[in-house]
Amino acid sequence: MSIHFALLLLQSGGLGALGGLIPLVMMLVLFYVLIIVPQRRQQRKVQEMLNNLKPGDKVVTNGGIYGTITIVRDDKRTIQLKIADSPVVKVDIARSAVSGLQGTEEEKK
Repeated sequence: MSIHFALLLLQSGGLGALGGLIPLVMMLVLFYVLIIVPQRRQQRKVQEMLNNLKPGDKVVTNGGIYGTITIVRDDKRTIQLKIADSPVVKVDIARSAVSGLQGTEEEKK
C-alpha cells in the first residue's frame, strides 16, 4: 500500500521542492565519496611519507631527480640530497619537493 502512495505522490508532484533537491543531494554525496575522500587519503599518505624521511632514504623529486638523502636539516623544511657519486654532488632541496621513495629491487619484484 505504501508503494502505491509513493508513486501517487511522485506522479502528482506532491513532494514539491523536496523532490527537486533529492537528485542534487545524491550527486553531492556521490561527488564527495568518489573524489574528495580518496584525495584526502592520498594527501595524508604523502604527508606521512614526507614526515618520515631520514638519511639513507632513496627518493625522487618532483623534477625527476633521483638521489639519496644525506642530511635532514633541523628546520625540517629542507634536506640534502646526494645525486652523484663521482665526484660527490649534493644539493639542498625543499622537503616538499620530494614526490616519492624509490623502491628497492626486492619491492619491485
